[in-house]
Amino acid sequence: MSDVKNTQQHPKVEIAVKNFGPITEANIDLRPLTVFIGPSNTGKTYFSTLVYVLQGVFNGLSGSDFLQSPFNLRNLRTLLDEIFIDFTISDREIQDLLKKLETIERPFKLSDLSEERQKRLRSMIQNIDFFGNELQNELKNCFNLNSVSRLMHLTKEQRNKITILLKVSEENQECWSIKVRASESEVRLDTSTHEDMALLPKGWWASADLLNDDRVFINRIGGLTRKNRYYLPAARSGIMQSHRIIASSLVARSTQVGVEQFAEIPTLSGIIADFMQKIILYDDKKSQNSEMIHLAETLETEVLAGQVHVKPSASGYPDFSYLPQGIAEEISLSQSSSMVSELAPLVLFLRGLVQPDDILIIEEPEAHLHPGAQADMAVILARLVRAGVKVIITTHSDWLLQEIGNLVLEGLLEDETNEPASWLLPEEVGIWHFQKDKPVKEIPFKPREGISPEDYEDVAEGLYNRSVNLQQRYEKKEGKNERESA
Repeated sequence: MSDVKNTQQHPKVEIAVKNFGPITEANIDLRPLTVFIGPSNTGKTYFSTLVYVLQGVFNGLSGSDFLQSPFNLRNLRTLLDEIFIDFTISDREIQDLLKKLETIERPFKLSDLSEERQKRLRSMIQNIDFFGNELQNELKNCFNLNSVSRLMHLTKEQRNKITILLKVSEENQECWSIKVRASESEVRLDTSTHEDMALLPKGWWASADLLNDDRVFINRIGGLTRKNRYYLPAARSGIMQSHRIIASSLVARSTQVGVEQFAEIPTLSGIIADFMQKIILYDDKKSQNSEMIHLAETLETEVLAGQVHVKPSASGYPDFSYLPQGIAEEISLSQSSSMVSELAPLVLFLRGLVQPDDILIIEEPEAHLHPGAQADMAVILARLVRAGVKVIITTHSDWLLQEIGNLVLEGLLEDETNEPASWLLPEEVGIWHFQKDKPVKEIPFKPREGISPEDYEDVAEGLYNRSVNLQQRYEKKEGKNERESA
């Protein structure tokens, strides 16, 4: 196979919930490509939003990243100060750590610290206030609610307690976990850590020479940086076609006169607000990555059949347009097809925002796409995985699922795969089936059947039986008419 990112190096992240919105129960581990399917109003968006919340609060959903913040590291002492936060590190302790780091061929673990250091670090992590307020605020913000208790599943007119469990493991060993319990009256948060929790990932340390080269040093420990999260909501098409009108309206309402005119201003969910902010403040030169730019160009060439252009407008907001292949004149997104305005945000995010190791959540990537383009979208998603992006999607598309199944088969063929790399492996893909008032279940990949949800088969069978019944009735009626006319 081609030399692409090994997605299996990521820690295993599991999220379990009970009585969370429309979800009665779910226990989902996030894969490089995680797919949520099922009927509407069964919790796919709820769970996607929860992932967005947890990723933001708990710093990248990673074992090694757990204690890291956005960094500006110049030497090992600074690195250790970042990890141990308010600990004072002595020169002797640094020398002991250096010696240990030079000799071990594995991640640097919590158990490698002295008992006193372990105790202080555990105490800090297990402080409920450390994450509790931020988590509650982020839940309320992203779900646009006044109280976390409003997320509780309504069953037989009785509100039950919410349970959310986030667990991170590396090399089949649990590193840490967070458990949230919410009722009408309180929200409780409990944390736990394991002695094998990795503080520094395997392979970051090479030699003391790194301390003399800031650039090499920072590249070496680049795995410790905070991962970014991006969410493309189902409403993105309408936002793209009217973002300047929405932005102008928000500015008008932010003045004193506007506040008096609009005393009761409806609020947006944090998901929509984050998306709008990224669009309104978009700058495709701010953060570019050659892999992501190539994927954006591929999406434009193979699916959009044209280019998405960005220009500053007189108002200061970016102006987006579409240039079809073979046409000399650009078209405003408000005048382009729904397919263009639906996929334009993905092109823009890949071109100027998303980086390898980030998490990208897309609701219904197949929306407004022809079946052939839906299959092409599956290939784009696989290439994102190969580039190291963690992808989560919600979908209703059988075409998309069928092509994902084909890409998994392609991955099993190993050396027979072609460039550019778009294969997947069974362990890289998680297909989770949401159903009304039932626990969420994983749909396994089968080489012969591919990815085949039962309810899709039921719909297909029902349509086929209905078609056969109508045809028989029609033929019977036509035969009767022919006999009567004879």
